[in-house]
Amino acid sequence: MARPRGRFPHVKVAGGFAFVSGTSSRRPDNSIAGAAVDELGTTTLDIRAQTRAVIENLRGILRSIGADLPDLTQVTAYLVNMNDFGGYNEVYAGYFDETGPARTTVAVHQLPHPHLLIEIQAIALLP
Repeated sequence: MARPRGRFPHVKVAGGFAFVSGTSSRRPDNSIAGAAVDELGTTTLDIRAQTRAVIENLRGILRSIGADLPDLTQVTAYLVNMNDFGGYNEVYAGYFDETGPARTTVAVHQLPHPHLLIEIQAIALLP
């Protein structure tokens, strides 16, 4: 798990719920899944790869406290560009269906790193 870029936990457990802090596709070595820079410095960002990595990072955080993705009750996704909504939604649908968590998706001006396209925060009911 990547270390938080501030003084906050990945997850806080209270009242039978797990509150997961905003999670990105950042890896433990601080590289970013779904972000590549070629030898000429051209950056390629992939919303599908980033969305998949974010959801897998959420899964890892939840598993660290004995929960998993089916325990999610609510997610809020932050996209830097709503033009990425289709790719994000496509990957999301591979993990959740209409019985999954309640969801809100909003556009934001930017995230903590220029290569990040998406961040998700979540709430889970502990099993």
